[in-house]
Amino acid sequence: MASGPETRVTSNSVQNSSKARAWEKSKTLPIKDFKDQPHLKTSGIAVLLASILEADGKRERAYDIYLESFEQLQQAGMEELSGPEKLRAIAIAYKLGEMANKLQRREDEESHLVWAVETILKSVFRLGDQPEGSEQADHANYVLETARAQSRNPDTLTMLSELSLPEWATKTDIASPLEALAAFYAEAGRVDFAMPLYLRAISVLVPPSPEGSTDEEKCRGAQLMANLAELIIRNHSKPSEEILHQAEAWALQGLQITMKAKEKLPNINATCELAFAVALFNIAALRRMAGDNAEAKRLFALSLKQSKSIGLQSGVEHAEQALKELGAPANPPP
Repeated sequence: MASGPETRVTSNSVQNSSKARAWEKSKTLPIKDFKDQPHLKTSGIAVLLASILEADGKRERAYDIYLESFEQLQQAGMEELSGPEKLRAIAIAYKLGEMANKLQRREDEESHLVWAVETILKSVFRLGDQPEGSEQADHANYVLETARAQSRNPDTLTMLSELSLPEWATKTDIASPLEALAAFYAEAGRVDFAMPLYLRAISVLVPPSPEGSTDEEKCRGAQLMANLAELIIRNHSKPSEEILHQAEAWALQGLQITMKAKEKLPNINATCELAFAVALFNIAALRRMAGDNAEAKRLFALSLKQSKSIGLQSGVEHAEQALKELGAPANPPP
């Protein structure tokens, strides 16, 4: 007999109750009882409980559990944590930022993401500590000034992007908080804050020698290149020819990376397909701004075709509107 809603609710309640008891019990035990990498184990209990609560629609309670676990990791002292335990702290801070966004807690979202990025800069890239006695409010400035300094110095950026990541961290682990904080500042209209963070994330996902990156990582990096191109234009009310060229260079690089990745992949990859649609649209928009309407029409039509093929409704609507404004039929090429 198939289980109905009441059965599922009962099952979830039992699961929540058992995980909640395990979490409460873990807080009463000496940390040494958990032996190797103890904070990885205790935080793992919290993450499991919080994920169940979140899936059950109890976001506020889930947020509180994540926060409690995060504070435990902070109290342990980052210098005392193993690599995987540091990564867990970064991941929970990133998750808290994501949940704070959904809960409309903008200040909390920023502070959690800033902490995650600052810890990445210190723990992964070894860029040094913030000066002693600095206030919490200064953390964002520390993170952004470090990122800006790197983006202004191509040699330093290249050197850092070629550093091997520690064995306990993946490119996605490191790039995700950088991307999230960049998106936060981009949405807030703080383009000068967002751009250096996007540059850092791109350098992680698609380094100068990208052989070690997966095709999905390359496509994700390509998406960030599209975001960067859009920000370059947004930062100038009347972009010059030089600015247009700079933005188009990033957009074209993203398109080339995506096309190469698509050719190599044996199966359809959602990240690469989305990156392809976005890249086509962005380059079309830049061609239109440059006065090359014929090429803009061609690329908008290709973007429309790609968006339709992957069911990207927003992409379809934007491409159709652009073609309409250019006096072209909103029909994708065969």
